[in-house]
Amino acid sequence: MRRTTQIATILGATVALLPASAHAQDMRHGGKLVLTNGISTIEGASGGGLTPWATIAGNSTKDGIGVQASATVAEVEDYDFRSASIAIGIFDRVEVSYARQMLDTNWVGGALGLGNDYKLDQDVFGLKVKLFGDMVYGPSALPAVAIGAQHKKNLDGAVVRAVGGRHAEGTDFYASATKLFLSHSVLASVTGRLTKANQNGLLGFGGDKSDAYDFHLEGTLAYQISRKFAVGGEYRSKPDKLGIAREDDWYDLFAAYALNRNLTATLAYADLGSVATVPEQRGVLFQLQAGF
Repeated sequence: MRRTTQIATILGATVALLPASAHAQDMRHGGKLVLTNGISTIEGASGGGLTPWATIAGNSTKDGIGVQASATVAEVEDYDFRSASIAIGIFDRVEVSYARQMLDTNWVGGALGLGNDYKLDQDVFGLKVKLFGDMVYGPSALPAVAIGAQHKKNLDGAVVRAVGGRHAEGTDFYASATKLFLSHSVLASVTGRLTKANQNGLLGFGGDKSDAYDFHLEGTLAYQISRKFAVGGEYRSKPDKLGIAREDDWYDLFAAYALNRNLTATLAYADLGSVATVPEQRGVLFQLQAGF
């Protein structure tokens, strides 16, 4: 039984937002406006907690290379999540990311015959390219638009097969459009994703119900209360491919605070529905992210 101290994610989690126009310049200091790189998603890409945005990681603009790293702790009713991730942004155009996810099954592992506190682990490798537009500047009708891919490698192949998953590895493909409306202090983002992942891949890919890619929508809507503090919510629709483990859509409500230009703390309440046979999985997530 694998025990790992590396971390898995959010499961619902949270987003960091951006400063209002009245305070934009004093929060910039030569790079991006504070928080316009987003935070780290559950798969390691920049954006919100549950869903990527059309942002590129790090604080650097098109003239440099930026980086951001995060640690996430999430506690829902019957499971514990941990994650660690790092993402590199190249000239505000290309993003490369990596995340290690861990789900502690606690008592559920014993009930499923895996043993109490059995831990499911997964590596996620991401690539994102911004195609056009800008989330802050330019016409309000023209958002930033990006495409990306996330290759997920589940490290518990025997468990994947036992629950009916078809594959221990899989790749998600997505496109995101994101815009910050500075005059209204509102950020909106929408993502379309092609996936066959069960519970984000922690229960494998494909199943007895279907082994085909499904199209799913995800979104973020956030409001900036002050130049350093934002609140909002996210939604992520999910596939449902395993007969023994119903999967529900995910939601969260978050609050994000920029401690300074390089450090962001996020707190979220997440509702994940049914996870690995156990319904009503709701709880709290905390993430600390450093960006340069």
